[in-house]
Amino acid sequence: MKRLCLLLLLALFCGCLFAQDFQCQVSVNANQVTGGVNQQRYNDLQQKIYQFINDRKWCQYNLRTNERIECSLNISLSEVSGDVYKGSMAILLQRPVYKASYKTTLLNFQDKNIQFTYAEGDPLEYADNVNLNQFTALIAYYLNLFLAVEFDSFSLYGGDPYYAKCQSIVNLNTSAKEKGWSVADNGQSNRYWIIENLTNGTYSKLHDFFYQYHRLGLDVMNETPDAGRAVILESLRLLQQVNSQKSGLALVKIIVAAKSDEIVNIFKEGMPSEKTQVINIMKQLDPTNSSKYDAINTASK
Repeated sequence: MKRLCLLLLLALFCGCLFAQDFQCQVSVNANQVTGGVNQQRYNDLQQKIYQFINDRKWCQYNLRTNERIECSLNISLSEVSGDVYKGSMAILLQRPVYKASYKTTLLNFQDKNIQFTYAEGDPLEYADNVNLNQFTALIAYYLNLFLAVEFDSFSLYGGDPYYAKCQSIVNLNTSAKEKGWSVADNGQSNRYWIIENLTNGTYSKLHDFFYQYHRLGLDVMNETPDAGRAVILESLRLLQQVNSQKSGLALVKIIVAAKSDEIVNIFKEGMPSEKTQVINIMKQLDPTNSSKYDAINTASK
C-alpha cells in the first residue's frame, strides 16, 4: 500500500514537473542568409527552441491541455556571423472565443531587430531574475508577455505577475549590446517600450481593454451579440482615452494592428449609431489606415 501511494505521488509530481503551458509553433528561416546555408544547423536550432518553450513549466497554474497558450515565434535570420545571429521575429498570440470555433488574435507584430549569440550544441538555459543567456531571455520575455496578455483577457489585471517578469527581464538586459532592450532603441516599439506601456499606471486602461473586449465582449457574442458588441464599443473608448493621453504608444499600435480586421467584421453587424462611433474611434487610433474602417458600413454577407 505504501509503495502504491509512493508511486501515485511520484506520478503526480512528474505530471506537474513536466506539465506544459504552451502550444507554440516555432520556425527558423535562414533564406536571407548569404554565403551558403547549413540547413541542418537551423533545423537543430528550431527544434531546440521548440523544446525549450513547450517542454518546460512557465506558468504558476496547472493548465489543462485545452488551456495551453496558443502562439508562434517565427524567426527570420538576415545575418549569421560565427555564433552571432541577427534578424527579426514575428510574434503571434491567439486564444479561443467562448462557445465558438473562432480564435481571436491577441498579439500579432514583428520584433524587427533581434540579435543573439548561440553556439551550436549549447543547452538553452533560463532562470527568473538571472541573466544566464540573452537569447533565452529574449524568448522568455515574449512567453511571459503571452501569459500576461492571455490572463488579462480572462481576468482583470490577471496578467500582472507576468508583466512583472517581463520588466525584470528588460531590467537585466538594459545594458546589453543587443538591440531592443533599452529606452533609446528603435523608437517606441521595442521590448522596453512595450512593457513600459503595460506597467505604467498612467495607461492602466490598456488592461481594462484586454478584459472588457475579450471576456465581457467577444466571449458573450455567441449568445448575446448585441450586448457583446456594446461592451466592445466601450472597450474601444478605453483605447481612445489612452491614445488621448499620449498618441503613438507602442501597445495601442500593436492592439490596433491585431484587432482592426476583427473590429470591422464585428461592427458590420452593428446598429448605425454604433458603426459611426466605431469608425470615428478607429480612424483616430489608426489614421494611416482610416479608409479601411469605411468597410464597416458595408453590409455583411
